[in-house]
Amino acid sequence: MLFRDSAAAVAAECLSGALFLRLTEQFVHVHGHRPGGSEVRSWERSIPALVNALNDAGLGQVEVLLEYGLPLNSKRADAVLAGVHPKTGEPSYVVVELKQWSSAEPDDEDPSLCRVDAYAHAVLNPVDQVRGYCEYLISFNGALADHPDRVSGAAFLHNATEFGVSGLFEAEQGPYGRLFIGARRGEFIDYLRTKLKAQSGAAAADELLDGKIGPSKQLMAVAAQEVREREQFVLLDEQQVAYRTVLNAVRRAKQSDHKEVVVVTGGPGTGKSVIALSLLGELHRQGITALHATGSSSFTTTMRKVAGARKPQVRDLFKYFNSFMTAERNSLDVLICDEAHRMRETSANRYTPAAHRTGKPQVEELIDAARVPVFLLDEHQVVRPGEMGTLTEVQEAAAKKGLACRVVALDSQFRCGGSDAYLRWVVRLLGLEAGGVLDWEPDDKMQLMVVDSPYEMESFLEGRRSHGYSARMSAGYCWTWTKKVPAGQSLPADVVVGEWARPWNVHGDRAVGGAPPAALWATDPAGFGQVGCVYTAQGFEYDWSGVIIGPDLVWRGDRWVTDRTASKDPVFKKSTPDADVDRLIRNTYKVLLSRGMVGTVIYSTDPETRSKLRELTAAEKSAVPAR
Repeated sequence: MLFRDSAAAVAAECLSGALFLRLTEQFVHVHGHRPGGSEVRSWERSIPALVNALNDAGLGQVEVLLEYGLPLNSKRADAVLAGVHPKTGEPSYVVVELKQWSSAEPDDEDPSLCRVDAYAHAVLNPVDQVRGYCEYLISFNGALADHPDRVSGAAFLHNATEFGVSGLFEAEQGPYGRLFIGARRGEFIDYLRTKLKAQSGAAAADELLDGKIGPSKQLMAVAAQEVREREQFVLLDEQQVAYRTVLNAVRRAKQSDHKEVVVVTGGPGTGKSVIALSLLGELHRQGITALHATGSSSFTTTMRKVAGARKPQVRDLFKYFNSFMTAERNSLDVLICDEAHRMRETSANRYTPAAHRTGKPQVEELIDAARVPVFLLDEHQVVRPGEMGTLTEVQEAAAKKGLACRVVALDSQFRCGGSDAYLRWVVRLLGLEAGGVLDWEPDDKMQLMVVDSPYEMESFLEGRRSHGYSARMSAGYCWTWTKKVPAGQSLPADVVVGEWARPWNVHGDRAVGGAPPAALWATDPAGFGQVGCVYTAQGFEYDWSGVIIGPDLVWRGDRWVTDRTASKDPVFKKSTPDADVDRLIRNTYKVLLSRGMVGTVIYSTDPETRSKLRELTAAEKSAVPAR
């Protein structure tokens, strides 16, 4: 949240011009960069329209929460109005989505999407947008979880005329999503009076802000119900656009007997796998043949185990990328390629029969297998030589076959507490984006600490686990991994830092001495005793993440230096160029540093690197409070 006060006070701040300076300053503090010009203009034009309506309704004491951040998510509602319901006397909240649009029309194929001249692509109808925000708040804020009737949603298009946006009223409306326009401003004022009483809303706002934030719904724990029964994840904004883009492509493919490719791009935690599971569930409910595939053994194995816990046949929905070498062309309606940045150049390996070694690129095999192949990818998570999953490569493969390729970019993320500032800090820290390293400015979403020993890290994470949080330790691949352990023996302590020594996670699909198999390391509570490598951790999340930065990446002077000789990763061959090794090592730590949902604890084996990290995180309290 960027600002909070009564409607009367916000109106006065608007009049003086001070509000927009305050919002800008707070935005920089929270997000680490200045707001774009279009965002500032939207504040200047839309906020006065909202608070003027409130004051004209006699609701000047209602509390206005501007740019309210959704919990465990980087999405922001334009405003949440907090007050007292005029009939029940209970707290009442109205989530408001503000648009400057003067004209917009529904998408020809889907009224939940709309076309606006300012955008090159379809966007979500604001009614569906605000409905998603309401449903999400009910799912994740304890003040509302047991009182869903206390929340209402409204989209206010304050510049719109009846003629300009009449088609948008085709979208389904209800308690969580109503549409109002400037030309009928009186209706919006009357609506506000039905939801809010003319008395102070400060106590209601306090109750909302103090509501217990529920943990993000763990992807694997709900996979089975998501696939088999009903939607448990609320898809927001670009996620809904991606979801509907695929469903619309499927409908077009069936109606006109053609095929097209859809690519969904986004960083860690933007909801790519949530979209994948939602699609898989919906497509099967519609009787459309669809499969889910990844290039990750851990991810696919866990999906199979959890989703097929009660119905083993569900496991067959989850495949590997190399499962489609001999698939009949267009034998599926939809193939959902999750973690597509892990595609390989070809599907062939040393066990592939000679007859199947065609040299055909894996991306072409996947495109050929379905009428609508869907690729969900993040180019910054490529961590092995030979991984080929980039947007450009998918687009080129589609163009080669004369196929249309639709791209949806996700920008908001749910991992790392929904903290855009933290993910920006990580990518700038590792030099994956230009501009140099940043000092960490603590926000209210993600906690970050640097420790002086792995003992300190492990002890802190144990404390978090005792309070009900999940936690794991992971490390760069700087220690030899013993992959074959004789039956009856325990895992050897391969990861050694001074006198501290712990085993890597199990390699393979059988438990060893109480330690879970590799695919379950991130989700089985017994996984805490082992150190996870990037290939095991990738694709998963847990509340607290402890990351050991090994000697393969050290800070010297004013820059990072990668030492390929310190890496024990067997995928790096002598022929692997230094530039590729440097990029992949940095990507590895980006993956490891973005697994936590509540906080990250960092330890570097190198003293100079630890010193630099402490300097960058000096603003964070040395003792992280319980959370």
